[in-house]
Amino acid sequence: MSNLNRRHLLAAGAAALATPALAQQQGHEHHGPQYERLNQPGRIEKPELAATQNVFDSPAPKAASPGRWSAKAPLPLPRSEMAWATAFEDRMHIVGGYGEQRTDRAYHHVYDPKADKWIDGAPLPQGANHVGVAFLDGKLYAIGGFLEQNRKPHPRCFTYDPKTDRWAEIAPLPRPAGSTAVVGLGGLLYVIGGAIGETTESKRSIDWHLVYDPKADRWSERTPLPTARDHTGTLAIGNLIHVIGGRVDSFHTNSNLHHSYDPATDKWTMRTPAPTGRSGHGAVLYRGKVFVMGGEGTNRVFGQMEAYDPATDKWEQYAPMLTPRHGLGAALVGDAIHVAGGGPVMGGGVQSAVHEAFTLG
Repeated sequence: MSNLNRRHLLAAGAAALATPALAQQQGHEHHGPQYERLNQPGRIEKPELAATQNVFDSPAPKAASPGRWSAKAPLPLPRSEMAWATAFEDRMHIVGGYGEQRTDRAYHHVYDPKADKWIDGAPLPQGANHVGVAFLDGKLYAIGGFLEQNRKPHPRCFTYDPKTDRWAEIAPLPRPAGSTAVVGLGGLLYVIGGAIGETTESKRSIDWHLVYDPKADRWSERTPLPTARDHTGTLAIGNLIHVIGGRVDSFHTNSNLHHSYDPATDKWTMRTPAPTGRSGHGAVLYRGKVFVMGGEGTNRVFGQMEAYDPATDKWEQYAPMLTPRHGLGAALVGDAIHVAGGGPVMGGGVQSAVHEAFTLG
């Protein structure tokens, strides 16, 4: 029997008992204000500061057909710093993050576009923020994360089966990390970059590149990311993995670097940099292009939508987000990019339940 089979299976009911606040969310819809502070309970209107920090303009040339955004069912409660979302069988999954005045939530919300409704999935066994997530061969993987506000990473990793709504623990990361980029490709899980640090002052970006083999329940190492960074936009395009933007230790030193990785040769290649250096953004493959939206910088929360065409190695801009946010969940669901949650102002002080979708029509 493999190590994976010997590990304890975590049922949804048992996990819910460990996080009673989540168990009470079922059917929790709120149609009033969609924002909440991390240090104070109760819904609030969108902070006035957001208007001064919003950035909508992009230096990239405009696309012929800009597309459009529309509002969708808000999250059951305001959330941010989930890291990223991931989708499977036309449903979007968002796990962990900040919410209800804590930074180590075990939330697992699942969006059904046909009903335009959110449902509760089995809670993440280890509540955390900036959890790396990806689907691989029909299973959702949740990798590491921070136990406190953007610090104190943990090494625990889990896999979730949407058919049974249960989590199982797998081999932990060789070293604790949070805000990693996770991509499932060719039967393996690639975990790239991220950050470490027990305190805000000691936090730093890493260039680690780890690969998890589900069949062996084992981690190995690959060629490191050329420039250490975290909060990147990372995804697979065909047989290559693209890492776009991110921060180098802090959002005050964001990067617009864009690299691709070839698993067949274990080599990195520089690509055309992103027009806007940002971190905490979404990156979604849609109709053959990588669409990048949201993110933050110094006194900036980005709303511009920029897309990369791998066929031409060029960027262009599309319709900006209706509500600029960072630390959001973004994924392709059906024929639309869905962006849920995130912070409307720089930093982690305010969460949102805002959910909007983009389509080219």
